[in-house]
Amino acid sequence: MGCDAANAVYNVSYEADKLNNGETKYHENFKKWMERFQREDLIAACAQTDVKGDRIKRPAEQEDPDMYVHVLEKKNDGIIVSGCKLHISEASVSDEILVVPTRSLRPEDKDYAVAFAIPGDYEGVKQVVTIHNFREREHFKRGFMGGATDSYIIFDNVFIPWERVFLCGEYQHAGALALLFALFHRHSYSGCKPAIGDLMVGTAALAAEYNNIHKVSHVREKLAELIMVTELGYAAGYTASDLGKPEIYMPGLGFIPYGPGSYIPNSIYCNVGRCLTGENVYREAEILCDISGGIPATFPHERDFLNSELKDYLYKYITRNPKIAPYNAAQFWRYVGDMLCSATGGIYQVGGYHGGGSPVMEQIAITSQYDIESRKTMVKKIAGINDQLNVKQKKTRN
Repeated sequence: MGCDAANAVYNVSYEADKLNNGETKYHENFKKWMERFQREDLIAACAQTDVKGDRIKRPAEQEDPDMYVHVLEKKNDGIIVSGCKLHISEASVSDEILVVPTRSLRPEDKDYAVAFAIPGDYEGVKQVVTIHNFREREHFKRGFMGGATDSYIIFDNVFIPWERVFLCGEYQHAGALALLFALFHRHSYSGCKPAIGDLMVGTAALAAEYNNIHKVSHVREKLAELIMVTELGYAAGYTASDLGKPEIYMPGLGFIPYGPGSYIPNSIYCNVGRCLTGENVYREAEILCDISGGIPATFPHERDFLNSELKDYLYKYITRNPKIAPYNAAQFWRYVGDMLCSATGGIYQVGGYHGGGSPVMEQIAITSQYDIESRKTMVKKIAGINDQLNVKQKKTRN
């Protein structure tokens, strides 16, 4: 997410300086930060999502202003900020955290139009960290043990020096920054999610093989469905790259030049890829559940396989395909249990659905930016529809 935020801030800081006729140095600040970031080979998280409080109200209308991160005070050497960002993945293990707005803003919301960078262990910033690790195995180790963290990042009157500030009050560009981060992040998802899809295809195929049902027709159909979603998501991301230009979509204006000329992926295909793969997270889990059957949910604890009275029975009764070694079958079903039945597996599914923006947000972006009118015009021409008749009929009635 740090990479996605950096791409967004690079463009927006440039445009904000243009808006201020060079009176601000946001873009230079960011370039200096980025040079150090690259030179020292650092890792960054992005803190975008605000608490939002009463979702019906805009930031300046909230009873508690801390429902969105905002500027409390501007000083000669920096700014004071307050508020909380939440659901921030890997902030606890990042060198730097880029903070950006979460939505478009109005003039009265200008204090919420703020972007800056802080070290991951910055003084005065509190991180409430949730750790998502699979249950550690004592005896039958996984080949790879992944893990993740998410943080609530609390800013309680925190000082940010000006050299680390990249937007401060330019509400006109807050929405562009929020959308650009989401756009770059959805583009990244079109590479990330297909890789996860590869793992899902492999797991479902193995589940069928270990259950000895891999030649059944309905299994082939389900594997085809997994493959299609995975590869369509990748294709959308690839196309977004190929059609990328230094442009963003502005309501009422269409796509216009934006930023200093750096690459911005095509918005339609970024959102299509993210929406398609995100909406299918639970469908993919359903397919794996269907092919696996009930064994992942009721699989015996690993210690039972060390019990001299039980282990031979267990290895005998979990065997469904005589070509699969019982030990390997046990290892596989423990792995599927991690994916489908553990707390961490459930968390990953929620993250796959909502991370980078819930599907409804991608649907809004797609329908608001897609040229539906030209498609309607084509159909009218093919169907022989003459809109002038509507005008004449209206005049006749009047």
